This record gives sequence, structure tokens and C-alpha cells, in this order.
Amino acid sequence: MLCDLCNKNQATVHLTEIIDDQMSELHLCEECARKKSIQMEQQFGLADLLAGLAEFTKPEEESEAASVKCANCGLSYRDFKKIGRLGCSECYSGFSKYLMPLVKKIHGSARHVGKTPQKAVAKIEEQVDIGELRVRLQRAIEKEEFEEAARLRDKIRELEKNESK
Repeated sequence: MLCDLCNKNQATVHLTEIIDDQMSELHLCEECARKKSIQMEQQFGLADLLAGLAEFTKPEEESEAASVKCANCGLSYRDFKKIGRLGCSECYSGFSKYLMPLVKKIHGSARHVGKTPQKAVAKIEEQVDIGELRVRLQRAIEKEEFEEAARLRDKIRELEKNESK
């Protein structure tokens, strides 16, 4: 497929734009994608986005957040809100109380799940199932639902036995 902009090079980047509730797809070569990226950043930079979203700090946390500084680089949370960029890797730890709601707002979750190789999907799903079953087992024990707890225990043992094979 050729690039939608230059019609010369092979399209390697596929971009979906939503403007005024209208969705359009662009298939771009690397060179045109780079130009488009620069154009988009000039219109609305990532730093602006982060700084704007950081404005959603709860009012009661605002004065507390303003005084927080990174122990490593000395960047204050107030400065982060101005420039929209963290100073170092330690800033994530120092500002975590204020960044986690921001990350959750941007990504829909504060927990990274990443991508999984197809070969490992079944094994990981089994491990997740076992983890969920353990949580349910603990709840059943707390509620003194011992029959349910025994059923869950047996299910966990069965999954673990299959996993070890």
C-alpha cells in the first residue's frame, strides 16, 4: 500500500484521526509520518497534554503537591505541571501519589499489562486464573463458606498440577 500523502513510498505507519467525531485513516510512509508527527506536536504537544491533565489534582492536594520535590533531581511537582515533563526516573516515585490518577486518566489503568507472546498466552491466563481463584478462596474462608472454599482449593490444585506437567 502506498503512502496517502506522497503516493511514492510504501506505507508503514497507519494513523487513525478522529476530528469532530469523524474518523479517518491515514496510511503513511516513515518520512510523511515524521512530518505529520512534527506538525501535530506543534499544534498540540504532549507536554501540553500532560500539563493540562495534571490540572485535575484535587484542591485539597494542590498545596501539598506544590511543595513536593523529587529527591534525586529537585524538580517540583509545580514545575512538572508547567513543563509537562519529569526530570528523572526517580520523579515517578516521588510524585506517584499525584501521577497515578493522571496515568489512569490517560491509559484507563495505572497497571501496565503490556503485550504477551502468543506461545505464552495460555500459561499466563492459567496463572491469572489461579491468582483469581486464590483471592476467591480467601474471601470464601473469611465468609466461612467452607464448601465453596474446598471446591476452590481443589480447582487450584488441579490447575497447579496441570501447570507442572
